[in-house]
Amino acid sequence: MTHMELENQTTLSTFLLLGLSEDKGLQPLLCGLFLSMYLVCVTGNLLIILAVSSDSHLHTPMYFFLSNLSFVDICFTSTTVPKMLVNTQTQNKAISYNGCFTQMYFFMIFSGLDSLLLIVMAYDRLVAICHPLHYMVIMNPRCCSLLLLLSWLLCLAYSLLQTLMALRVSFCRGTEIPHFFCELAQMLKLACSDTFANDLLLYCVTGILGIMPLSGILFSYSRIVTAILRMSSPGGRRYKAFSTCGSHLSVVALFYGTGLAVYLTSGTTRPSRGGSVASVMYTVVAPMLNPFIYSLRNKELKGALKRVFQPRSLFSVR
Repeated sequence: MTHMELENQTTLSTFLLLGLSEDKGLQPLLCGLFLSMYLVCVTGNLLIILAVSSDSHLHTPMYFFLSNLSFVDICFTSTTVPKMLVNTQTQNKAISYNGCFTQMYFFMIFSGLDSLLLIVMAYDRLVAICHPLHYMVIMNPRCCSLLLLLSWLLCLAYSLLQTLMALRVSFCRGTEIPHFFCELAQMLKLACSDTFANDLLLYCVTGILGIMPLSGILFSYSRIVTAILRMSSPGGRRYKAFSTCGSHLSVVALFYGTGLAVYLTSGTTRPSRGGSVASVMYTVVAPMLNPFIYSLRNKELKGALKRVFQPRSLFSVR
């Protein structure tokens, strides 16, 4: 290999995102499908944020974290889907080197925030159900803000560290990523230099921000279920507790089930489109379904949404 070819490995200017399919006949269908899911995701999550911010009855820790989860979900899908739609519409698979690493950086931030917010919400439910008399004391505004700030700082730090380490990796010319966005695990398989340190860090972060939060959530809900079953009143209070927890567990199962399956198998297989298809579940489908899961069985949230779209008339003010 000549000296010029070696330099071209480190001065790579573009990557190619192969997307979900090379079949040109499927491109309009994929474009329409992802555009629809993206619009539903953004609209649904914006409605959650609007309902929580406009209704004083929802200014509680649970809805504070839910509105932040909705904001993160909008950002999460916005890091990947718009670029995919542009590439599909223009039939241009290229993404710049800087653009790829920027997308990867923000993707890791918001995927990590999704994970941490889910465990924070599980902790909130644990306190609300197991220690109801001390709930407002424990989950005070300062505590909620601190939990949110720590989540952001942790995700910003680990994303920056992984991105800086990935920038040291050399990639071959004409690198094709069999995905619809720049995912770190897929990119490391296409490197020309040694990636042992990167792989080790990736698995450590997956454990810290994936397996550990999931274990914490499962532990929290084991205590929650035990506390609910011990409730003396088997009526509305128990049903409301199960309803709220059931919604949260549905989101957890959808996000972690597909996300961890993709990342835990990323190091055992060669780059393929199978992983990108599975990634659609936690990158697009889960954020899209979250507003429906949390609102369909939540009377308070449905009431707030109705008040948003049915404001008092001028006659009723009089």
